[in-house]
Formats: sequence, C-alpha cells, structure tokens
Amino acid sequence: MELKEIAHIHTGFTQKFGIPRQSGLASEVGRVIFEPEFRDPNFIEGITDYDFLWLIWGFSKNKPLTGATVRPPRLGGEKHMGVFATRAPFRPNNIGLSSVQLVGVEMDEEYGPVLLVQGVDMLDNTPIYDIKPYIPYADAHVGVRGGFTDELSKGAQVKVDFPENLLEKLPVDIRKAAVEVLEQDPRAAYDRDKCREFRLAFHGYDIVFNADENGLHVTDVVLM
Repeated sequence: MELKEIAHIHTGFTQKFGIPRQSGLASEVGRVIFEPEFRDPNFIEGITDYDFLWLIWGFSKNKPLTGATVRPPRLGGEKHMGVFATRAPFRPNNIGLSSVQLVGVEMDEEYGPVLLVQGVDMLDNTPIYDIKPYIPYADAHVGVRGGFTDELSKGAQVKVDFPENLLEKLPVDIRKAAVEVLEQDPRAAYDRDKCREFRLAFHGYDIVFNADENGLHVTDVVLM
C-alpha cells in the first residue's frame, strides 16, 4: 500500500528537541494545510461537529528501525522495551498517531480550508496521511492500565522559572504553550543529571534554560 500525503502541519517545533512526548500535553496550535487535490471544502464537510480529531502522520525525519527493541528516553535510555510496547518514534513504518483538539477552520485564499488544531506533538511540516474524527464512546477507555507510563505520569510536570522580562520577548499567543512545553521537561532522562545549558527552538526563538533539583530556569530568549 502506498500512502498519500493529504496535508502537512505547520507548528512552532522546528527541531525534535522539546516536542511534547504525547499529544495534548501542551496547547501549541498547528495549522493543517491540505495538498491541492484535497482543498475542496467538501472533504471536511461536518468536521466542526467534532471537538477532537485523530491525525495519522509520518515521522519524516527518523532513521530506520534497526531491531526489535528500543530504549525509551523516559526510562533513562537504559531499559529495553519491545517496539510494539512503546510509542517510540522509531517504527517499522514510521507512522504516528495523535489526538488533537479542533479549535477552528480558516478559509485561506491560497490554501483553501485550513484546520487549526491544538495539542500538537509534531515537527513543523510533518506529512499528514489521514484525518479521522475522535469518537468518545469508542475511543475513550476509563480506568485502564498504561504500562510503564502509569508511574511516569505521576508528578510528570516540573516547576519552570520563566522570568517575566524574558517571557515578554515571546509573542503573546505562544507564551502559554512555551511554558507548558518546558513543564513537560524536554530533557531526556539520561540528561537530567548534567549541569549544562539547553536550548529549545520554538516559533523562531531559542529558549535557553538550565536545570537543578528545583526545576527548570530560563536564562535567555533569543530570536533565531
């Protein structure tokens, strides 16, 4: 089966470092721009009746999978897990799946209908292969087990010290999402004992921070 790219999504994540590990963890809004053959508004007729959508997309910048196991960064990069028991980005077919909130549809003179979706966890210009509505009665399962992520999700957020004078260097509409991305602690688990500077590329800015036992501390915001 040959997959057809129906759209691309534009986000503020220009580098892989800092992209939320799952969709919905930060309120970053992406713009889904359809390929020319799918810009007929009839393709999305009725889509605004849904609050959430499933996006099926491609890990376009990944290296090929080289074995049956991966080492999830959230487990410190030390423990091996079967690739099908994780959501690691390295897959046999490099296909991703994200649940995102539909916040609106814009009609663009050049691109036709553009979907505005919140909670994205995708690199800028990621290819989209399909879009399906999220259906609560079938897609939500309350009280089920989540494997090793059950423990990791407890107290997952970290405290972020983002001085107001530095936060004001960012456009108003991306400040909340920037803080939320940092609260997820973009560092890999094996980097968390290192005393060094980290740089998060976000919407054309470098957010510079370091960390200690009290959380993350933003030290500069630089226009790239």
